[in-house]
Amino acid sequence: MAIIRWILGRLILLIDALTTPRGVTRSTEDQAALDRQTANLSLYQFKACPFCVKVRRFLKRHTLRIETRDAKGDAQHREALLTGGGEIKVPCLRIEDERGGSRWLYESSEIMRYLEERYLQPDA
Repeated sequence: MAIIRWILGRLILLIDALTTPRGVTRSTEDQAALDRQTANLSLYQFKACPFCVKVRRFLKRHTLRIETRDAKGDAQHREALLTGGGEIKVPCLRIEDERGGSRWLYESSEIMRYLEERYLQPDA
């Protein structure tokens, strides 16, 4: 079973690499402003997890520069995910507020919906 999982993981990564979406082109000022807004976000993920790939592709498609943290290969990130979020489940978006508090958002669809509503909606 581990061999099948390894092969499928490599296949997912290959397909992702071959079909990487293009990002949105923004003015330097607009992109810098967006980068400042998303600086308090980090995505805990496993490299070959299909749901993590889905979120990373969303980030790439919308040129959202959010730090990704490998919760499988990095013991510190894994421990932070368990301690802060309460479980080793990916993808998980850590949202830090101005006062130093954190909110942990699981589920790829919820993460993408949050990012779209918070950072990609035109100002009303």
